[in-house]
Amino acid sequence: MNDKLPRSAPGIAPPVGTDPRAVAEDVAWQFLILVAIGNFAVLRRQIGRAHGALLADAVAARVAGLFPDALVRSTSTTQIEIMMLAPKRTDMDVHLALLATALARPFTIAGQECRIEPVLGAATASRPHEDDIRLLEEAEQALADAHIECRSVVRDLTIRVDRLDRITLARELTQAVAGDALFVEYQPKVHVRQQRVCSIEALLRWRHPVHGLISPAEFIPVAEESRIIAPLTLWTIRRVIADQRRLSASGHDQRIFINISGILLGDEDFVRQACALVTESGASVGFEITETSVIRDPESAIANLQTFVDIGIALAIDDYGAGLSSLSYLKQLPACELKIDKLFITQLTSSNRDPLIVRSTIDLAHALEMEVVAEGVETPDVLALLTVMGCDMVQGYLISRPIGFEALCRFLDEQAHQAVIARTTPLSLGRLVAHARA
Repeated sequence: MNDKLPRSAPGIAPPVGTDPRAVAEDVAWQFLILVAIGNFAVLRRQIGRAHGALLADAVAARVAGLFPDALVRSTSTTQIEIMMLAPKRTDMDVHLALLATALARPFTIAGQECRIEPVLGAATASRPHEDDIRLLEEAEQALADAHIECRSVVRDLTIRVDRLDRITLARELTQAVAGDALFVEYQPKVHVRQQRVCSIEALLRWRHPVHGLISPAEFIPVAEESRIIAPLTLWTIRRVIADQRRLSASGHDQRIFINISGILLGDEDFVRQACALVTESGASVGFEITETSVIRDPESAIANLQTFVDIGIALAIDDYGAGLSSLSYLKQLPACELKIDKLFITQLTSSNRDPLIVRSTIDLAHALEMEVVAEGVETPDVLALLTVMGCDMVQGYLISRPIGFEALCRFLDEQAHQAVIARTTPLSLGRLVAHARA
């Protein structure tokens, strides 16, 4: 999130009907609401690409009128972000209801009436609160959940990650693996210069029969602690192999990357089973690991990673820069891709230091003969700046949110990424080149 709120938070919207002075004395909650235009692709065909680019600004303007003191901005052509403070957690429900009513009214763009299908995802945090990155991540996850569940979703940072009984959760997760109660979403990666989808990341999801969608941030640690991470990952590999075959049969020969826990890099039995699955299927898959995941047992981890590479599994280093990155390990990993953590990408055009870090990381990766993927790309300006810096691939909500397999097939058939690349015009590149070279 580019706008960090100061402690006194001047200019943030009080709840409707509340005395602003009272809020200033007793601001207990911070809200971040993301609004996505769910039917943007349809509307863009209706009003044209140029006018479609104005739609998010029109939505943002209406929301700003509804909450005149909130921080409201469009973050892409399909999404806006709203930040506000409130004295009570229940004020969030009031705001969401007001938003739904306001956005139900049609918009007039270039003389044409447009009705949007808003998708609302939000995150709440009690104050004082300093972790704006987590607030943004929770809001993004809520928005992704809202797309799937077709309803507004709110995630609360005050609810502990271990709010669910971990022993029960581990047992139910084991049953979910055995009963095929999990599912996978896919997020494309686009090669900037070649202007094509070059690979896809698989993201594991779990919809609990009682608790609804449970975040991977909750169930993956449980899986690691209870030693069911291996069967969970093998289930994912089998699902991805089946989907990769279906993609190939439909004319889309795309490599699909799967996230691999560092715990598994020293597990010889897992390595043997994973290699057998990939070898027997002939599927084109890749594994994403973090560079710090080899610290536990570097010798075994690096040897097993080389085993993966030897049978044709591509390796990508995930979340680079998010942890304590080690050049001594980085140079030993047989990876072909390095993914820069979105922590550095989301503020690329508003920070003085992040562009320096990103550009130096791109140069380092190229020197090590790796291609670079930027995660969390949300705006055309960020895409333009990354293009100037020589970044190879991009991934994020600007291209596509994580989507189901059928939606992925439509995305590839329609080459939906082309419209995004087209918005990165020479003019925007020229405007940002000075920033990249500063």
